[in-house]
Amino acid sequence: MKRSEINAAIEYVMKACEKFKLPLPPMAYRTPEEWRSVGEGDREQVDNMLGWDVTDFGTGDYLTYGLAVFVFRNGNFYHPDVYQKPYCEKLLFVRDGQILPFHFHWKKIEDIINRGGGDLEITLWQSEPQEEDFTDANVVVSVDGSKVSVPAGGKVVLHPGQSITLMPYQYHRWQGVPGTGDVMLFEVSSTNDDNTDNRFKVARDRIPSVEEDEPARHLMFADYADYANIVPLP
Repeated sequence: MKRSEINAAIEYVMKACEKFKLPLPPMAYRTPEEWRSVGEGDREQVDNMLGWDVTDFGTGDYLTYGLAVFVFRNGNFYHPDVYQKPYCEKLLFVRDGQILPFHFHWKKIEDIINRGGGDLEITLWQSEPQEEDFTDANVVVSVDGSKVSVPAGGKVVLHPGQSITLMPYQYHRWQGVPGTGDVMLFEVSSTNDDNTDNRFKVARDRIPSVEEDEPARHLMFADYADYANIVPLP
């Protein structure tokens, strides 16, 4: 992705949060220069990938296939002795009509919550054990605490206020229903690592490479190694 796209995507979400009256923490507004002065007291932010994340899943078409994320809190798969939180909370901002490609998680259990704006359509398939294809089995999910059996390839639409629980090995693809507006999603999940726990149906780059066509105005967690004076835990 171009840095200009990333800057614009983050600033779009910042303005949307003002509209939705969703306050963000101070670190959401930290400049690259301010990141250079963070110290050991901020280590949790670096080790656990807190903050902004923007991706086009390697498509080069962010507005069609993309997602902007702010991670508020997260545990750590590899250092549960240091970071004891077994949970993660994220803002997932979906533009009108924007698509998240088919994928599942090997470890993460997640609740996807429509907090406001438009509708979200989720298409579901169960992975086969070899992970290479979909099965024809129904996909059993929880929608607002009610068990729902969805036919293979079937859809669930989340209107504002509704939520769905997705389990490991459940392929899901979503789209902001065109014409209904941007969708303010939240994810509440078990500990998350986007570097290792996404299995896309078609190979995708979850963490984008960046073309530096303009200076960064806001950092993504993938940028921290170049700015923060903190060596992440191995």
